[in-house]
Amino acid sequence: MAGIGFELRKLLRKDSFFGLIQAYGYAGIISSGPWILSILGVMVVGLLSLSLKTPASDVISFLVSITYLTAFSLITGGWLQLMLTRFIADRLFENTPEQILPNLMGALLVTTVGSFVIGLLFWPLFGDTSLMYRFLMVSSLIVLSDIWVLVIMMSGLRAYNKVLMAFAMGYGFTIALSLLLRRYGLEGLLGGFLFGQSIMMFWMLGLLVREFSASTLISFDFLDKHKVFYSLVAISVTYNLGVWADKFVFWFSPITSEAVIGPLRSSLIYDPPISLAYLSIIPGMAVFLLRMEADFVDRCQAFYTAITDGKTLVVIRQLKVDMIDTIRSSFFEIFKVQILTIIVLMLNANEILQLFNVSTNFRMLFSVDLIAVGMQIVLLSIFNVLFYLDKRHLILYLTLLFACSNFIFTWLSLYLDPEFYGFGFAIAIFITTVTGFVFLNKTLSQLEYETFMLQK
Repeated sequence: MAGIGFELRKLLRKDSFFGLIQAYGYAGIISSGPWILSILGVMVVGLLSLSLKTPASDVISFLVSITYLTAFSLITGGWLQLMLTRFIADRLFENTPEQILPNLMGALLVTTVGSFVIGLLFWPLFGDTSLMYRFLMVSSLIVLSDIWVLVIMMSGLRAYNKVLMAFAMGYGFTIALSLLLRRYGLEGLLGGFLFGQSIMMFWMLGLLVREFSASTLISFDFLDKHKVFYSLVAISVTYNLGVWADKFVFWFSPITSEAVIGPLRSSLIYDPPISLAYLSIIPGMAVFLLRMEADFVDRCQAFYTAITDGKTLVVIRQLKVDMIDTIRSSFFEIFKVQILTIIVLMLNANEILQLFNVSTNFRMLFSVDLIAVGMQIVLLSIFNVLFYLDKRHLILYLTLLFACSNFIFTWLSLYLDPEFYGFGFAIAIFITTVTGFVFLNKTLSQLEYETFMLQK
């Protein structure tokens, strides 16, 4: 599959302002497109359903159900993502691509069975809902969990264009089928969502099946302790827990939430501002993808290639300086773009909130969330560099710090005035990001020593 880096470099080679704008636009669409399409797709289903006289209680229950499905599928079904990506990268490095497809099938089987078991464990908690609703929730959890495996697989192979196409097609069907089945109430909306996501899942699976050949149908080598890194499982789980920790605290606190359906609760105070704030990541994510794919990856590969090719220490050190300069300039550009985005959105906060029918009383919370989400992009950039330098233990420390601090500080904020809502998430992100910079700086300063002296 063609890498996005090639396309970005082609646009940047135009050496013109228009070419630069094209590159940033392309990177923004590719990096944030699937996520934006998923949010907008679900929102469109809700808004159109309300305009077509679907009961508001059904629409709210649908939106809350999808939110919980997304959260739990990422936490419980996303544990395989990083481990599988690394396993596949190693197999490609070994020039054994025939092992990829069987292990993908094995990963999907493990994810499907695991999600089914988790769904059954939660089944009794939904005793006051219909049997069809519970069946659709378990089925959707399975499909979404499998989708995350396929998405990370295609992203790891840099097939971003195909991921974007899959989400566009999948959510197009989701909107159409949900509206077609809305006369059946909440179950109809969920059924449309399930069918649309299933189409997306099978389309991505079909692409991967056509891309790789295999001598066996299924394999579980990706679970072999001699071929994988289980620390990546812990990183996946702790990071996703960290991302959702503040939401869970607000959802399950009686002060800030209300019951919706079964055990599911939502927070009318916290959910709208944080959801809108996440839309601000598009410019920062565009810079992140552009600079990492078009600049940093080349510098990093050049550094390690020089080492394996036996270049002189002078050459290796110069390549290290070039790599550090690239990292520094990338972070600086992310800072500039995201700060400018935050300032513009803050100045227009009242208009934005009113546009989405959110009370302007949430302006302070919206502003705090904007800053926190902006810092999260920087944190992701730190993770990315540390992953390339194979510092898994440092990333695990950071994700644990993020998850624990986000839960603790968000929980503490509930006992303060509402003006402090959102600060728990922001403080957790800030502490983790600063710690990440300390780790990254120390890693880069000792890079030659660790590369040459700590090899087994």
